[in-house]
Amino acid sequence: MRTIECMKIHEYQAKELFHKYGIPVPEGVVANTVDGAVQAAGKLAAFPLAVKAQIHAGGRGKGGGIKLGQSVDEVQQYASDILGMTLVTPQTGPGGRLVKKILIEQAVSVRREYYLSILPDRQTASIVIIAGTAGGMDIEETAAQNPEKITRVHINPLLGLMPHHVRQVVFGLDVPGENMKQWMELVSSLYLLFVENDCSLVEINPLCMTENGSPMALDAKVAIDDSALFRHRDLQQYFDENEEDPHEVRARQHNLNYIRLDGNVGNMVNGAGLAMATMDIIKRAGAEPANFLDVGGGATAEMVEKGFEIILADSNVRGILINIFGGILRCDVLAQGIVQAVKNVGVAVPLVIRMEGTNVDEGRAILERSGLPLVTAVDLADAAAKVAEMVQ
Repeated sequence: MRTIECMKIHEYQAKELFHKYGIPVPEGVVANTVDGAVQAAGKLAAFPLAVKAQIHAGGRGKGGGIKLGQSVDEVQQYASDILGMTLVTPQTGPGGRLVKKILIEQAVSVRREYYLSILPDRQTASIVIIAGTAGGMDIEETAAQNPEKITRVHINPLLGLMPHHVRQVVFGLDVPGENMKQWMELVSSLYLLFVENDCSLVEINPLCMTENGSPMALDAKVAIDDSALFRHRDLQQYFDENEEDPHEVRARQHNLNYIRLDGNVGNMVNGAGLAMATMDIIKRAGAEPANFLDVGGGATAEMVEKGFEIILADSNVRGILINIFGGILRCDVLAQGIVQAVKNVGVAVPLVIRMEGTNVDEGRAILERSGLPLVTAVDLADAAAKVAEMVQ
């Protein structure tokens, strides 16, 4: 079972969902080879055709991941260029993402571009529809510099979408009156998709108005709440392991909650809240956390060992902080697991341990008798200060 907050899906998969809900999308075919792209171009049989990299990140156009082919030869060339490339965008980070699939899609004559998304707003405990009269690659800049172009409509999830909400969104988009019915149907269908599939985000950018005034989703982004995936067996097939960090994939295989970060202090904690507090105090001590790793209340010695292996697989890690509050997981059991794991894995970076709770004295005694170069701390602040000094 996946343990991060949401499952992202590819554009072509999101458009399959859109089509199911009657949301207009361009005709397209997905391909994972150059020959497949050429066959797709022959099937669509109308130019120009967009060749679009399929990765879980935005900004693909700026990174060279979207090209417009005017012929089969151009589609073939662009497919060859994009497939297998490491696409770097503002959302991928400097490491980029390897492109393994492309979408060959019918180009659309665009009259105007818009932005439309739906997501939960935790501050108001509502669902918010965000609509913008300017869509495309620079939507963040538009929102910052021209907030008057953005309309936000908040919806009580217990009452659901009302007609006045839909009208407010469409009026905010400044849609001509003769086309308003189609656009209202689009907004209603998008909200239904969001709710029925337990989404944490649905986004169309750009949403275009075609030459005849009809709406068309040129792009599609959907993220599904992990906690609800048990209700959506059909959506689980959309999960693409290739788009995930390999360390996070490995952690899930061992029932560990791990998210890789950019720092140099690895940390292992039992409990998500305690993990967040630990990362905060590491930063306060002047270092940077390299990961979020929650081993859970029922961690075993084997899980602790796997946790060490996953943390140490990150070459940026210069020290490790273990912060455990012994409740369900007793401190003596944890200490035995740490000793066993350090001996088996061979931890070559400084290791600081802070433990409190059930059988803490027995746990500290086990660590002391081990003869291993383990540093104990009296409290969390002391632990963070010690590991920060070591990594610096």
